[in-house]
Amino acid sequence: MRFGLKMMIAITAMLALAFGVCGSVLISASSGNALSQSQNAAASAHRMILYTLSAVGDPPPSGQQGSPQRSGGREYEELISTLSRLDAQGGQTWLSIRLTDSNGVVYITHESTIYNDELADSAASGQLAMLTFRDGKGAYLLQITGQFEFGAHILHLESIYDLSPVYLGRQYQQTIYRQLFVAAAVIGAAISWLLTYWMTSPLRKLSAVTRTVASGDLSCRAAISSHDEIGVLASEFNDMTDRLEVNINEMKDTMRRQEEFMGGLAHELKTPLTSIIGYADLLRGHTLPEKERREAANYVFMEGRRLEVLSLKLLELIVLKKRDFEFVPVVINNIVRDAAQLLKPVLGQRGVRLSYDCDASVCKLEPDLFMSLLLNIVDNARKSIDGKGEITIRSKKDGENCLISISDNGRGIPEDELMKIKDAFYRVDKSRSRAQGGVGLGLRLCDEIAALHDGDISFESRVNLGTTVTVRLVASG
Repeated sequence: MRFGLKMMIAITAMLALAFGVCGSVLISASSGNALSQSQNAAASAHRMILYTLSAVGDPPPSGQQGSPQRSGGREYEELISTLSRLDAQGGQTWLSIRLTDSNGVVYITHESTIYNDELADSAASGQLAMLTFRDGKGAYLLQITGQFEFGAHILHLESIYDLSPVYLGRQYQQTIYRQLFVAAAVIGAAISWLLTYWMTSPLRKLSAVTRTVASGDLSCRAAISSHDEIGVLASEFNDMTDRLEVNINEMKDTMRRQEEFMGGLAHELKTPLTSIIGYADLLRGHTLPEKERREAANYVFMEGRRLEVLSLKLLELIVLKKRDFEFVPVVINNIVRDAAQLLKPVLGQRGVRLSYDCDASVCKLEPDLFMSLLLNIVDNARKSIDGKGEITIRSKKDGENCLISISDNGRGIPEDELMKIKDAFYRVDKSRSRAQGGVGLGLRLCDEIAALHDGDISFESRVNLGTTVTVRLVASG
């Protein structure tokens, strides 16, 4: 069952319950008040007759009494005459009056009227006894009994009043109320449906947005049309979707980079492995001249060395993601001097001169990783130089940072390639890099090392004029 339908049923049920209880209480109070007023009026009329009869003189002596008749003995003639006059004057107030003594009925206005003979016995002196009942025709009647003294006699005066108008009025009110109740229930259900439809409209829209997001459209957002609980829910849903979109985009980007990484790795491994297998098979299955044998063995060795470099750099990338490193204060000039001493023989063989100009600034470093960063950047600079050239390393302290720059006068890098050179396996000149043994992982590794030191790497380059790589690291104090 839908939430809106539940709300509509709940609201309609509450309205029906409230209307039913209030209506029943009002009708009961109204009819009870009307019945009480009718009973009080009947009692007042009955007391008036009693007072009137009590004021009639004493009866004649007993020797003059006649035998009782329907209209009573001669001793009650004055009472009967008074009752007749009262009945003629107030006959519209009561239906019937009956006067009885110990011998039976003395006077009655309508013999067909039903009386309860036991009620007279319950009437005490000075008090009235009342009984409400229904006759054979279904009419509601009120019988009132009271007694008074007439000489030596105790007489009972009884009167019957018609209460049917009061009960008919209550039945009429109940009939009207039932009709109003049905109409109010229908109108209340319609209004509650409109209210619940309006109140649940944001939930339906949020549900539609949820289905859209679940289908894969992470750009969809819920409209915030209020500041109530539903509005807060929509806002939090949008925040959740924003975070989800960012996370999924990051996952997609990571997967894309992994696919590119694995594709590049597979490509890098395929060619040397094919050549190594081919030359190894040639050496194993054929007898070759010494020169050709040495060339084949040298090629296997060189390709094996290239695979070794590739595997070591891949291992370094993985280790950088999984290990904590200890950073110690290091004088930049000392580590640059060590790197220069290590590289001078190799660079000298290629006609490249290396110089450095560093101050005594101190940075917090992981020495081995920083040495790897420095060697990779210098090696890239060496590969960009055709023939003789020069590489210069400079360092200085700039506020809270140590700046290390490596400049060369090589081929330079086109401007549109600068944003890509830190990607894994990316090479500006693929043919030259492959011939020189490059695998496109050096700058990616350098960028990872710089990030571990809370630093970064920037590039400035002009084609055919050279490149300057600047490494920014945090100073130790």
